Amino acid sequence: MIQKTLNINGVENNIIVDPEESLANVLRGQLGLTGTKIGCDQAQCGACSVIINGKVVRSCALKMKKVADNALITTIEGVGQPDNMHPLQLAWVLHGGAQCGFCSPGFIVSAKALLDENDNPTREEVRDWFQKNRNACRCTGYKPLVDAVMDAAKVVRGEMKAEELLFKLPEESSIWGSKYPRPTAVAKVTGTLDYGADLSLKMPNDTLHCALVQAEVSHANIKGVDTSEAEKMPGVFAVLTAKDVKGKNRITGLITFPTNKGDGWDRPILCEDKVFQYGDAIAIVCADTEKNARAAAAKVKVDLEELPAYMNAIDAMAEDALEIHPGTPNVYYECPIKKGDETGPIFESADVAVEGDFYVGRQPHMPIEPDVGFAYFGEDGKLMIHSKSIGVHLHLLMIAPGLGLEPDQLALVANPMGGTFGYKFSPTMEALLGVAALATGRPVVLRYNYYQQQTYTGKRSPWFMNVKFAADKDGTLKAMESDWTVDHGPYSEFGDLLTLRGVQFIGAGYNIPNIRGMGRTVCTNHAWGSAFRGYGSPQSEFASEVLMDMLAEKLGMDPLELRYKNVYREGSTNPTGQAPEVYSLPEMLDILRPKYKAALEKAKAGSNGNLKKGVGISVGVYGCGLDGPDTSEAWASINEDDTVTIHSAWEDHGQGADIGAIGTAHEVLYKAGITPDRMRFTWPNTATTPNSGPAGGSRSQVMTGNAIKDASEKLLAAMDKGDGTYRTYQEMVDAGLETKYVGNFTANAGTHCDAETGQGCPFVVYMYGVFMSEVTVDTSTGETTVDKMTLVADVGKINNKLVVDGQMWGGIAQGIGLALTEDFEDIQKHSTMRGAGFPYIKQIPDDMELLYVETTRKDGPHGAGGTGELPLTCPHAAISNAIYNACGARVAHLPARPEKVLEALKN
Repeated sequence: MIQKTLNINGVENNIIVDPEESLANVLRGQLGLTGTKIGCDQAQCGACSVIINGKVVRSCALKMKKVADNALITTIEGVGQPDNMHPLQLAWVLHGGAQCGFCSPGFIVSAKALLDENDNPTREEVRDWFQKNRNACRCTGYKPLVDAVMDAAKVVRGEMKAEELLFKLPEESSIWGSKYPRPTAVAKVTGTLDYGADLSLKMPNDTLHCALVQAEVSHANIKGVDTSEAEKMPGVFAVLTAKDVKGKNRITGLITFPTNKGDGWDRPILCEDKVFQYGDAIAIVCADTEKNARAAAAKVKVDLEELPAYMNAIDAMAEDALEIHPGTPNVYYECPIKKGDETGPIFESADVAVEGDFYVGRQPHMPIEPDVGFAYFGEDGKLMIHSKSIGVHLHLLMIAPGLGLEPDQLALVANPMGGTFGYKFSPTMEALLGVAALATGRPVVLRYNYYQQQTYTGKRSPWFMNVKFAADKDGTLKAMESDWTVDHGPYSEFGDLLTLRGVQFIGAGYNIPNIRGMGRTVCTNHAWGSAFRGYGSPQSEFASEVLMDMLAEKLGMDPLELRYKNVYREGSTNPTGQAPEVYSLPEMLDILRPKYKAALEKAKAGSNGNLKKGVGISVGVYGCGLDGPDTSEAWASINEDDTVTIHSAWEDHGQGADIGAIGTAHEVLYKAGITPDRMRFTWPNTATTPNSGPAGGSRSQVMTGNAIKDASEKLLAAMDKGDGTYRTYQEMVDAGLETKYVGNFTANAGTHCDAETGQGCPFVVYMYGVFMSEVTVDTSTGETTVDKMTLVADVGKINNKLVVDGQMWGGIAQGIGLALTEDFEDIQKHSTMRGAGFPYIKQIPDDMELLYVETTRKDGPHGAGGTGELPLTCPHAAISNAIYNACGARVAHLPARPEKVLEALKN
């Protein structure tokens, strides 16, 4: 141990520290300054940024022995507090810079150092600063962060008053459609919102810290597990294996379709007989500290008989491939589509036909906050599990049998969390926490490091696709044939539903009267497939949108005009035979057309030498909800202090459940004079909140929003005195009226797709987008730079403009990553953020233009649709099409890394 004297946020601290400990851990663990977050723990994300003697430092990588005595250290707590915010924090709130908010403290601290050094930066200098200091954001697309710094700089220079950065309530009192800041924003920008790892530091003293023993091969039989040496390690309380699991030791995959040849019980909590993928959990060490737990985990000996590992769907489908789950074929689900007439004769007589092979890869989610959770027993004996779950009621049912518990013996709670982008639609550590708490009887904490985050949690499932179009010589689409293979990794959960997305979204956006196709789900030994923003549409629509450009070229037509001719209009049906609920795509293409023509002229004029510029477009479509008659419940109650609480289990992983709930309810309740600052929301908890369904599939604003609207309308009706005035809480009680009202919504018009034909009405509300990408390709290196992205979007009436803009920018940024850099194919190489191709700020254009067509959705609350999935449906296809437009290189196998572009140029 060593003694250090440090000046932290203007206060002298005399502390005793481990010289090998990181500054980040000392700030958080010893000093309680949890505003400094730890993300990657590898100095690649900047969440841990602090200022030391005027310089930005990533504190996770700085050991205490390297910190100079009497160093002047500023953390987010020293930048500003909730009642005394720095202009940067005010601007972050105003511009919606804090979405999930996990990276916000690091960005704000970094930006403060910039403004201390240069109070009049250009936008490009701000971007250069964040790039240099490795400040990474996965939610925002970076644009609003630069906007915030530019406005804060005006205040610092004295050109603007800080008060001008405060949101002003609209005069008409309604906040619907405004830029009202999300209720959690102030806590996020000041570092005072506790995320999972922050809460775990505040657990009782008898809390055990867990570490996993994980497989380092992708497929093997387990011959034995020797825990004897680990049990003797310092601080170890228990080493748990499959024999310590009291229940079925399985997480159920909730099989969706009876034609699935699996049973859904294929994912072990702790592997007992086999390893199915790299990173599988084999044992859990429970110790007094995380450091001791990890040290002991390294001492567990696992005797493995390695088996052939099938790392892609093609190998797993080979005739001589072993069944990964004995008794279940590796191809365990097939999904046909049959719409209209047989397509064979149509292709034979068609004026023109075009065919292509396509691949969209294993995109990693790469949240800044790694998975973290904790568990304990409540006073009533119920096992409480807190995590980053975005489906608390769903996950309770998926893990309870595996733990040996009845559902009423267990409760799941969603912590304030960093973005998940869908991977937490699946349980990751919830069941592991349950096993540890049940076996030890003690509170337990489990935190993944970033290597575990990358190697253990699910990824976007790669798809291999072959798609064909037949068309008349005037460009009218007549038929489509499709074949798609989904590599879903070793665990089947939601794999059949994902494969169905090929039925629903290959060719989406266009009236194609005749379709035949087949999709299949394949079990492999690579990373298990979990939900990822867009869920099947980025794969499906990449194929059909690139093929549309290929068809346009063959016809000699402009790609925009070919799309304009074929998009949904009155009388059209989508691939499942459903009539679209709105027909806004022609209007959206009309809006884009002049911008598209100008971009083409600009690209032509700007190309010179090896630098070729190009423009590409694509159409994106996605549904809002779980297939069929999706349902949700919410409550509205008036409290003794005359505030109103909206109770729901709308999980917030950055997309804005807080303002989603408040904004939707306020549009009803403002009529009673209730201002938004008098409204409260709830954090999801299966013991205390209604079942609102999971926060995925862009369903929450529609399904839970409708339930909130219903509950709010019932409350408003009860408050209404009939004379233009409304009752207070006490007047409600005095009148013998209930103070809490239950709201429900079911998408009654929704139907499941037929198992034989794929035809049905799976969603009552859809989202529509038209993307345009402008790129520069260096033909000497193959490197592609995205210069600008434009999106014309129709997501119905907008609840909150800040949130919707932020979702669009962030989704587009992830689409750029999917198009050009992101992958998780090589387990070792891609196990870090940088290795997996995380797009930092200079890889994302500052020039992103959003245009909205707000077509009212009759089944959406106040006319709203969903939002989150749309921006990642198809921007990558626009980028691929732009690369071809620039230089003639057709890259249909993503990501379009420089070597692929160069190879395509040769071909």
